[in-house]
Amino acid sequence: MRMGPQLVDSADVLSPADEQRVLGAIDTLYRDHQVKLWIVYVRDFGSMTARDWATRTAQLSDFGDRDLLLAVAVDDRGYWFDGAPPASITDAEVESLLADTVEPDLRDQQWARAGIDTADGLGAAARGGGASWGVLVLIAVAVVVAAGLLVLVMRRRRHAANRAELATARTMDPTDSAALSRLSLPTLHALSKERLVEIDDALRTSEEELALATGEFGDTAVTPFRNALDAARAATAKAFTLRQQLDDAIPETPDQQRALLLDLLTTTGKADHELDAQVADFDAMRDLLIDAPARLDALTRGVVELTARLPAADAELARLDATHPPAMLTSVRDNARLARERITFAQTNIDTARDTLTKPAGQQGGAVGAIRAAEAALGQARTLLDTVEHAAADIQQARDGLPAALAELRADLAAASALTEFGGTQLSAAMATATTTLNTVDESDPLGAFHEAVTADADLDRAVAAASDRKLAVEDVRRRLDRTLLDATSRIDAASAFITTRRGGVDAEARTRLAEAQRHLGQARERAGTDPERALPSAQTAAELGGRALRQAEASVRAWETRQPVSGGGQTGAVLGGILLDGLLRGAISGSRGGGYGSRGGGYRPGSFGGSSGSRRVSRGGRF
Repeated sequence: MRMGPQLVDSADVLSPADEQRVLGAIDTLYRDHQVKLWIVYVRDFGSMTARDWATRTAQLSDFGDRDLLLAVAVDDRGYWFDGAPPASITDAEVESLLADTVEPDLRDQQWARAGIDTADGLGAAARGGGASWGVLVLIAVAVVVAAGLLVLVMRRRRHAANRAELATARTMDPTDSAALSRLSLPTLHALSKERLVEIDDALRTSEEELALATGEFGDTAVTPFRNALDAARAATAKAFTLRQQLDDAIPETPDQQRALLLDLLTTTGKADHELDAQVADFDAMRDLLIDAPARLDALTRGVVELTARLPAADAELARLDATHPPAMLTSVRDNARLARERITFAQTNIDTARDTLTKPAGQQGGAVGAIRAAEAALGQARTLLDTVEHAAADIQQARDGLPAALAELRADLAAASALTEFGGTQLSAAMATATTTLNTVDESDPLGAFHEAVTADADLDRAVAAASDRKLAVEDVRRRLDRTLLDATSRIDAASAFITTRRGGVDAEARTRLAEAQRHLGQARERAGTDPERALPSAQTAAELGGRALRQAEASVRAWETRQPVSGGGQTGAVLGGILLDGLLRGAISGSRGGGYGSRGGGYRPGSFGGSSGSRRVSRGGRF
């Protein structure tokens, strides 16, 4: 048709309000950028293709170099965009606008929105193309300065707000995930670390108390408390695992961090409640005041027994100090001194408890705390002295096991060297640590050397296992890549040959798919040697696009053949093969307005070296 107004709704799909909105967008595009956009909605394109209909309409409407046409067939669900955009709008911008915005609008039958988005998108592209680097630099500098000032002003407020929020968070019910979810990430991180320390300390104290109660009352009596402690210990272990996941080298998104932190806090809260729920029953069972005198007598015997072990501990430490380097004894060097302090502390609390028991009934509650303190102190003193007695055996065990640990580390290092291609940074780091451990092993410190060898070997084992899995995966990927490259190459070659020998009847859509297929095939071949995992998707995409290009080219040729007049001498075949050029087609592509099939100098002419025309046109569309 010949266009009259810039908006024609022959399909009657726009309301009066829609028409005004579309016309407003068209007028804004012309006012701001002197680009005339014409939009037409019809029911169908008759027997013509979308491109031919749009090209013919542009010719009949005497469109110039700054006229753009969007033609939409609402029943046929086809459209075409034709014209020569200004230099400030690139072909890629037009392609992106049509594919990413206009086609989805049309698919959803948002007819007015498609027209408005076309006008607005062209305007946005034109504005973007005219921006100067100087303006961008000035904007960037202004943003940086403003951001810096904002940081300086807000930093102190933020720190104060964080402190206040953390103080409030400490008072919240740790099992109330809804309340916790309203806290900021920094507060959740800080609170999680505090709660982990608190629950870990509570577990250790509860375990010591339970051990004493077990010795006094037997396993059966303490079963409920043992079950509660085990459940709390399992929950705490899970919480520590979550904290480790947050602290490792693999970053989480803010949403992932929040989910992990909420899980951690509710887990530690439940563990804490598990223990607190048993406090009353545990205290009732361990009513220390009932047999306090007998208990104090037992504690006094413990003081005597541990005091008698101190001289032997001093002697053993002196012997170890004379025969081993100082670094080896760091963990036990102060044990005898610390044991004396615990024994003295226990004796002080025993005396306090005895004095408290002489007071009238109702004033003896202080004896409970003193007895518990004395029990805990003697328990720790016993552990300290036991460690001194076992130190020599532990050192000898490490010395005896060191050669085998180093031999295993060497063997694993040799195996790892064959997997460096697949190990990545994890294997490289583990191999470097293992090599350093072997080269710097200090056999005069068997405890430290044994620990370093075992730790390095464990890290190396994990890295080797991961590299072995990746090697198998890479070999599988390479096999699949070889097959896919062969498939893609054959499909692309078939499509290319078909288009080359029938290029006079093949439209832009098939050629675009072929070009994309060739690009992806090139990427796949470039990456095949160094990164087969990334090459495989490119090869698969190339194969799929190559097949689509051939199918679309075949459909395009069939449509072209139905439009051709019967002629002799093989002229039609020569035009189809691109040997002769269709004058009408060449004129439409180049933007010429005169001529036509068999009239005013049109017809066929031989092809020659050179471009399609001297002016740039964008012609793109399809089904939606």
